[in-house]
This record gives sequence, C-alpha cells and structure tokens, in this order.
Amino acid sequence: MDKSICPRFEKAMSIFSQRWIGLIISQLLSGPQRFCQIEASIGISGKVLSERLKELENEGIVKRDIYPETPVRIEYSLTEKGLAFEPIIKDIENWSQSWLKN
Repeated sequence: MDKSICPRFEKAMSIFSQRWIGLIISQLLSGPQRFCQIEASIGISGKVLSERLKELENEGIVKRDIYPETPVRIEYSLTEKGLAFEPIIKDIENWSQSWLKN
C-alpha cells in the first residue's frame, strides 16, 4: 500500500499553511474589501499582504476588481474556489474554540 500523501492535498496544505493566508481568506469571507481594510483588520504589513494577495490571485482563490474612479478603487474578493474554503475556516474556528486557550 502506497502511503505517500496525495499531491493535491500536499499542494492545498502548502497554500493554506502559509502565514496569513487563512486570516486573509477568513477576512474576505465577509465580502469584497479594499487593501487598507484587510491590512487594518488583520494587522499585516502592506508588503506581506501584497505578496499573499498576488499568490492567492495566481491560485485563482482571490480576484482583484479595479474600478475606474478618481482615485482608482481596487477591491479584493474570493472567487468560487476561494469561497469553497468557508466550511474549512468555520471548522477550524469551531475546533479552536473547543480546544485552544487564549
């Protein structure tokens, strides 16, 4: 019996286990947000947030919408693929409430 980890599972874990990814996805579950909203709500540096959002965009988890206003407005939201993380995030939240201390 082959006991190696499924490559898809391994890739999913490598994406989700990166620092801040879970919090960014969790934050975007409440709907589209601007960069500064995400940055302020989770306390992440702008540089790291920018990197993580680009990675999530490249994976098809987050989409970036640009509105041609003055000044230009950019919002980030979850794609269908990103929204599929919701039950996972909720399960982690429930587990943490039951098993972790402050």
